[in-house]
Amino acid sequence: MTATYTFDIFSTLDGFANHKGDWGGYWGKQGPEFLAHRAAAYRDPLRMVLGATTYSSNAPFLSPGFDRGLFDGWITRMFDSPVTVLSSKLTEPLNWPGTTIESGDPIEVVKRLKAESDVPLRSHGSLTLNRALLNAGLVDTIEVTVFPVISGATGVDRIFDGADDFDLELIEARTFDRDTQVLTYRPTRHG
Repeated sequence: MTATYTFDIFSTLDGFANHKGDWGGYWGKQGPEFLAHRAAAYRDPLRMVLGATTYSSNAPFLSPGFDRGLFDGWITRMFDSPVTVLSSKLTEPLNWPGTTIESGDPIEVVKRLKAESDVPLRSHGSLTLNRALLNAGLVDTIEVTVFPVISGATGVDRIFDGADDFDLELIEARTFDRDTQVLTYRPTRHG
């Protein structure tokens, strides 16, 4: 049986994954229903798959002195999950417990992980990696959380720049806290 791979990403309505403004985390739009949904999504065992940049941006939060009580529950669960970091530059040991580094071709590594893993694979962020995996046909589902903001002036990191063309089959659409949409799609290459 092949493990499923989910590309999980937060987005503005205009397609940015991050910002350089004063929005704060979640663009300041997280609510209790959404946070409960995130906790449920990370409740069951899974393996995180991250690129080096996403791992490195989270590494400061993994130091022994950092107060993990500051995190939302799903983030703590993500940090407690086993992780595969795809990188040719990072070296072990890493601060994230249960983390392994794979320095080979990311496409081949994820093919192997999908064949060998007994738990689902999930990646939050890691745009460059996930665009490559999407283009290679290895992403089973894309879960996009659309926060009710447009960040045309402060948005950075357009999510799908560099991706091929894909048709998307909507598997699930949910609204949380009246205005945050979580859309889950099955991608198939267009044409």
